[in-house]
Amino acid sequence: MDDPTMNPPPTATQPFDKIINFRDVGTYINTVTNQNLLKPGLLFRSARPDAATPSDRDRLLHTFHLKTIIDLRTNTELTEARRVFTHQQQTNPSTPAANPTDLKHPYRIPGLVYKPVDLNGKPYSAALLKHLSWPQTSKLISLYALGYRKQAIAILGTQVMAPRGLAGLAEDSLEHCTAEVKQFFDVLSEEASYPVLVHCTQGKDRTGLVVLLVEMLVGCVPVEAMERDYRLSERELEPEREAKLGEIRGMGLPDSFADCPAEWVGRVRGWVEGKGGVEKYLEGCEVRREQQGVVKGFLLAGGG
Repeated sequence: MDDPTMNPPPTATQPFDKIINFRDVGTYINTVTNQNLLKPGLLFRSARPDAATPSDRDRLLHTFHLKTIIDLRTNTELTEARRVFTHQQQTNPSTPAANPTDLKHPYRIPGLVYKPVDLNGKPYSAALLKHLSWPQTSKLISLYALGYRKQAIAILGTQVMAPRGLAGLAEDSLEHCTAEVKQFFDVLSEEASYPVLVHCTQGKDRTGLVVLLVEMLVGCVPVEAMERDYRLSERELEPEREAKLGEIRGMGLPDSFADCPAEWVGRVRGWVEGKGGVEKYLEGCEVRREQQGVVKGFLLAGGG
């Protein structure tokens, strides 16, 4: 198949004003394979929709008939999202009104059910910290205590995250975030959840990881199509690349962390296969075979 960053199929019938990296997973996979493999209109992925304009929100609700949003961000990211949204309200009169029923998350879109799944939360962070030596850990804690958060994160970035790479960090997520994987599939196994949008901050790596698990589970998606779906995010995120590079460099990470490495899908798939395959891995996350079958039945074009 062609490089998705050079010749991608359409990701939506029209671009949103303020939501990037959005696509219907079923429609995308069917398009790149020229086959009817997945039901369209059920599972969507994107970057954060926090800045969605009124027309964006209307389209999510009434064109895509969205019912549920799975937010994979950490509590720290959600706090920052609230700060950014509040600032936008003060400086940009076109910013939508805050959600009156959820003051803690004012950016949430009224009429949708939100399911927070902190994919890279405490278990993941604790696992990363174990890679540090005691002097490095002590320095990190001291910097945090003194309010130097970015410098503290840079220690973790340079000493652990950069050497692990995006694929290694995805493997760490799969290893240490089994409870969160279970939460994600709990949502997908409820018919009332659909249509569902899953996102993290950019909709690239954490979103790419759980979507890849779904694509592996249904059993009919070619590897090349999985790779195209993941790598398309690199092109879709181009509008905010420069800003992201600044953030990445501040964390002590290489510029490649803004990319979608060609080997990422193969590495992650290999890790899952090393655990006995996706069905066995999910069983280890307490997603029983019956529940897996329900998800496949919802998403497969042939109904499983």
